[in-house]
Formats: sequence, structure tokens, C-alpha cells
Amino acid sequence: MSLLERVKNAWNAFSYSKQYGPSLLNQNYGGSYSNPLYRASSYTKGSIIDTIVSRIAMDVSMVEFKHVKMDGDPVTETEQKSGLNRCLTLEANIDQSYIDFMQDIVMSMMDEGVVAVVPVDTRISPEDDCMAVDILTMRTGKIVQWYPEAVRVLVYNDKTGQEEEIIARKENVAIIENPLYTVVNADNSTLKRLVRKLQLMDIVDEGIASNKLDIILQLPYVVKGDIRKKQAEERIASIQSQLTNSKYGIAYIDGTEHITQLNRAVENNLLKEIEYLSNELFNQLGMTSRIFDGTASEQELRSYFDRIVNPIAKRITLELNRKFLSDTARTQGHAIVYYSNPFKLVPISTLASVSDTLRRNEILTTNEIRGIMGFQPSDDPKANQLSNPNIADVNQDPSISNRQVKKDLQEAQQGSTEEEGDTNE
Repeated sequence: MSLLERVKNAWNAFSYSKQYGPSLLNQNYGGSYSNPLYRASSYTKGSIIDTIVSRIAMDVSMVEFKHVKMDGDPVTETEQKSGLNRCLTLEANIDQSYIDFMQDIVMSMMDEGVVAVVPVDTRISPEDDCMAVDILTMRTGKIVQWYPEAVRVLVYNDKTGQEEEIIARKENVAIIENPLYTVVNADNSTLKRLVRKLQLMDIVDEGIASNKLDIILQLPYVVKGDIRKKQAEERIASIQSQLTNSKYGIAYIDGTEHITQLNRAVENNLLKEIEYLSNELFNQLGMTSRIFDGTASEQELRSYFDRIVNPIAKRITLELNRKFLSDTARTQGHAIVYYSNPFKLVPISTLASVSDTLRRNEILTTNEIRGIMGFQPSDDPKANQLSNPNIADVNQDPSISNRQVKKDLQEAQQGSTEEEGDTNE
């Protein structure tokens, strides 16, 4: 592009805003808010709970979901160029990428116990009983009412900027239930009990950290009659006024008066109960605290993925297959699948030996292994071939193979000739 063309086609957001700012402000963009409304849930239950739910949602969102078609024998998976696959691999709607969308699904599911995935924009209406519905955008929604064959869902409408209730048939909406419902969402679940204990702990902490002195003032006379009570109240008001109006918060009392300090921690079992419930929740979820600080062992990580991440991913793919793919599409081999990287659980110290084993047994190519380890693919054509590097020269160069075979035959013939000569002697 020449210099003149670059100057002609140049565009700057700040210059455009200054030039057309007044006209832009007069346009109607719909309702505006300081926080986005498109998230089905904003999970805020407590510091420990938020950490657990955020970690689970983040790990599930890192799993790859794809719309594929399985062909041939053995089965080969071909990624489809469909609107549904675009929602699962690029963006689910104008506000959320596929990672944000999956994270929203898990956090909403953990909060409510069930979440609805609603197709918003489609090429053909799902209500037309057509078998070739292609989904262009989808959003998470909160189910507010259940019917025998339909649900009332609260969904964010990006056209108006408002949350609106719609009624959709169950066969057209993916309803994903939390596989950890009894641990997380049941009325007397371990997580609900832990949340209540944390709320009590917050109340105690607020009381301790408040600006109250919590003292008892002992007066030099008996406070029984109304006159004495009035005098006691006046004396307390006088001390409060001294403390308030004093620059350094200093007050005086009479030599016959005594003050008893009560502002000390109250002994209770809240902390021990919170520690017990936290450990119990970790055990029931299949997690440990070392998963969050990065010191978990391979066995702990594998248990975490097998008991939490994979079951949630399986629930999501199963429901999307049931509701968003027709019987005809499933018969033709279409499916929504998820891929989890097993190498993320392998320590870096053993990754080299594992990679060598997979390459020698012709399971993965060199470039596939490089992609897993985060390196760019190699330009060497051999890097895309399934071959054993220990015998690569023999397999890839026929001349070498033929020379080696001839040499072996000559050595065998010479050996047999020498044996015959020894026998004749």
C-alpha cells in the first residue's frame, strides 16, 4: 500500500469520536448498566467457595468442545464448519467467547444446580420441526419455572439490553444439571453448611472490628431509682462527648469510678467447624488444597479431573448432543465431543520419556508432540510421519534396506559354505 493510500484509509477511534461524538451520543443504544447482565450468575458465596467454583469453571472451560462428523472404519473425526461448531470454538454470542460461555455455564450450574443453554439465533426456527436447524448464537439462562414439556427461562436479550423471560420447549433447550448437586446445591449439603458458617464468622468479625468500646462503667453509687439512672445516663453521655470531641480520644473519670473492658474475642468452635467442613468438602469433591497452590501430585490432579472436570464436560456434551443434533444428524455420524489433554497431568521430568515411547510405537508424530509441549511445528517432512526413529533410515530409504538385506544374505551364505566345508573334512 502506497503512502497516499495509507493516509486516505487511516482511521483513528479518538478522532472519529471527537468529530462525530455529539451525533453518536444522541443515538439510542438501549439500556446501559455499570455491570454486564448477560451472565446467568455471579457466584459470590464466600472466599473459599468462590475459589473452588472459579477453579472448576476455569478448568472445564479449557476443555475443547467441537462439532465433528465420524466417518470411515477405523473412525476418523472431521471438524464441521457449522454455526454450532463456531459457538463451541470461537464465540457463543456477541458478548462471550466460547471460553467465557463455558465458564458461565459451569458457574451458573454450580450456583443454581441447573442451567439452561438457549439457542437465540438460528438459521431455521426450532419450532418448525425441521431436522436441519443450525445454531448461530446461544446464551445461558436461569430456569424460573418448570412445566411438563417446557420451561420458563430468564435470558439476556442483546437487542434490548434487558433480561427477559421466554417459554421454550424442553426439546429445544439444553438443560444441564450439576452432577455434584448433593454436595453443592442440596439444602443441607456440605457447601451450604460451610456457607452458613462463613456468614456467622463474618458477623463475629464485624462485631470485633466495629468502633464499639464494649466497656462497663461502675459508678460510686447504687443505680436503682429513676434519678440515679438519669444521673448514670448523663455520666455516660459526658464520657462519650469527651471521647468524641477530644483530638486524641481521651476522657477522664472520677477516682471512685471503675471501668471493666469487655472487648475480647469470644471463644467458640466456628473456626474448627469451618476447617472441618472445608476438608470434608474437598474430600467429597475429590480435591485438595494443594491443587490451588500448584503443589498437587499427579495422582491428586488425575483424581480431580476424573471426578469433577470430566463428569461436568461429559454432562455438557451429552445434553448438547440430545438437544442440538437431530436423529438424522446423529445417524450420519455427527456428534459433539470434548478433548482433554492427558499430558497436562504428566510432570515435565517424565514428559521426554513418555514422548519417546509414543513416537517409537508410532502413536504420535513429532509435530503432534511438539504441539502438546507448546513448540511450533517443525518444517522437516519427517516430523509429520508416523515412524520409529530408531529404524527410520531403513523404512524411508529403500536402497539402504536392499543393501542391508543383500549383505545379510551374503553373510548367511558364507556361513553355510564354511559349515559344509568343515563337515566334508
